Amino acid sequence: MANTLKINKIENFLYGKAPSVVRCGREVEIGAGQVIPEINFTLPMMTIDDKNWCEVIKQYEEIIDGVLKRAVRLEVPQLLVEFETLPEMTNRPQWGLEITRLLADKMDRCYRDYGLKSALRLTINDVREFNRPPLMRSGKYWGNLCGILEGSAEAGADLIAIESTGGKEIGDEALVNCDVGASIFALGVLGARDMEFLWNHITDYCNRTGVVPSGDSACGFANTAMVLAEQNMIPRVFAAIVRVISVPRSLVAIRQGAKGPTKDCAYEGPYLKAIAGVPISMEGKSAACAHLSPVGNVSQAVCDCWSNESTQNIRMLSANAPTVSMEQLAYDCRLMNVAASEGIESIIRLRDWLSESDSPLDPQAYVLKPEIVLEISERIIAQDNPYEQSLEAARSATEVLKRDSREGKVKIKENELKWLDMIEQQLETLPEDEEQLIEQMLQRPEFRGKFLPAEYGI
Repeated sequence: MANTLKINKIENFLYGKAPSVVRCGREVEIGAGQVIPEINFTLPMMTIDDKNWCEVIKQYEEIIDGVLKRAVRLEVPQLLVEFETLPEMTNRPQWGLEITRLLADKMDRCYRDYGLKSALRLTINDVREFNRPPLMRSGKYWGNLCGILEGSAEAGADLIAIESTGGKEIGDEALVNCDVGASIFALGVLGARDMEFLWNHITDYCNRTGVVPSGDSACGFANTAMVLAEQNMIPRVFAAIVRVISVPRSLVAIRQGAKGPTKDCAYEGPYLKAIAGVPISMEGKSAACAHLSPVGNVSQAVCDCWSNESTQNIRMLSANAPTVSMEQLAYDCRLMNVAASEGIESIIRLRDWLSESDSPLDPQAYVLKPEIVLEISERIIAQDNPYEQSLEAARSATEVLKRDSREGKVKIKENELKWLDMIEQQLETLPEDEEQLIEQMLQRPEFRGKFLPAEYGI
């Protein structure tokens, strides 16, 4: 991957348009000029076992029927449907593949009968962390993950994604302790090494079958940080910096051949779009059904797909929740696409409104501001490997937040400004060489037994 940005000018950093267009499914084009709704859904609270399996199937039938009917009624021009397996559906691959086939068949029929262009993204739940310490490259959980991957094309999946968990056994502890060095180790060393192994496997399968390898997400790291910050359990500035640290890790999937759209819960998406030119899926205000966040509008500013993250199939006053989310996404995308039809000036105006409504109010929103994304991305991509990139990501994010807080461009509380100083001091103690950091981390007693170095090629 070249050490230059695919998008290096703010006037070219736009929603709905990406340098690399993804074509998939039933005539779907992502990044070609239109923002496409991506609907995600899950089951209500229920047991998933042999006894209840018929009821599980009925739930997914009800969900997809309601979603497709509403999409047709609202004349949605293109639709991305994401099915994210639950752990039970990865650990019994035939279950996940059966639901994939059900959804694909319903979407095929809707395309034939009503002309609804659509594509199905299968996101495989990463169950490898069920072992403690996790086995990332062997064992039954790795076998189950491979089992659902190997059957995905025949089952009707158009795109493959995953929210991989490599390094999370260190990342969780790093978050609660606000340990920036351990966060870089978890994401930029362990996570990046696991991503290279995992995505080499995924893209090999996709290249053999014609399925699109779409992308990964640092959800288990950066989104966990965002939720903890929202609950006032860790500083918001630390969550913002972890968000930027996650970029090089997610970039590994693209380096291994992932084409996008990136995962909706990968809020690092704007960086990936700027660096690699891939289309991105994002979530924000319309994902409040899944989690609260301070980035509800700015996350939409340069998206190519717009998602609700996920919602349970529960009854609301109007309809079941996935159908309600389908309507909300359809109207969000309709507004953006009408603005786009009036020319680039209208796109830029709406993009900037979305950005400015959030970015001054929270450091987590500020690091997603398009101008800031381009500035930091250029500094990240100038580095040679994921560790160096992660270290630069942390340094750049810290520097930008301190600088722009002084200039009144972003609101950071006084007590959190002190955290920026502490983070900066932590960063000064970290070595420039990855092997030196690995040696330091292997010596820390609190990490012994938490992870298996050989599972990361160490």
